[in-house]
Amino acid sequence: MSAAVLHDLPLWGLPLRQVHVTRQPPARSGDEGRLRSHVARLAPEDVVLVDGTAVTSVARTVLDIARAVPFPAALAVADAALARDLTSPEELRAALDAGAGTRGSRSARRVVLAADRRSESVGESRSRALMLDAGLPLPDLQVEVRRPDGTLIGRCDFGWREHDVVGEFDGRVKYGRLLSPGQHPGDAVFEEKRREDALRDEGRGVVRWVWAELATPGALIARWTRALDRAR
Repeated sequence: MSAAVLHDLPLWGLPLRQVHVTRQPPARSGDEGRLRSHVARLAPEDVVLVDGTAVTSVARTVLDIARAVPFPAALAVADAALARDLTSPEELRAALDAGAGTRGSRSARRVVLAADRRSESVGESRSRALMLDAGLPLPDLQVEVRRPDGTLIGRCDFGWREHDVVGEFDGRVKYGRLLSPGQHPGDAVFEEKRREDALRDEGRGVVRWVWAELATPGALIARWTRALDRAR
């Protein structure tokens, strides 16, 4: 798990109070204050060097995390690893098959099957995990919406095409990315409002949410459900 720090993967939801190390058998697992030792067999391809330090590969790190932490945090790590081309779906599946039958394999499989390189932030990954847990229809990601003449209105984080509904996770970092040189944050927010109006003019339902709402999933799931029901 600590390898995620060296691989510069998202750390949201990961327990970092201890340094986690993996040792080959016949070593024993142990908890020594700030050091947590795990015993597992590592294939040669499971170990890489990062700045001279031996760490588990990205694929192995993703799988180890997926076996040990809740689904939303593990999905955020897997999504980011794919988005940054640090690993591939094929490598994740190979690592999953190699560890078949070990504790947490079912949880790891769920993460691997759900991981998507198109997710652009931890907030988007958390949102998708919540949708999956709630059994909602799974949206497409990074959906382009165009006018009848082909003019691009915008690209939305989530899109339920069959419902004509789009979803946007609004994080502060997103608005930083939207700023042009010299542009004021308020201008970016105004442009986003104009874009939302244009989406609605084309008959799209629009649902927006922020980080804090992910902590109250019941209310947010109800909002998503109402939006999809209205479209029906």
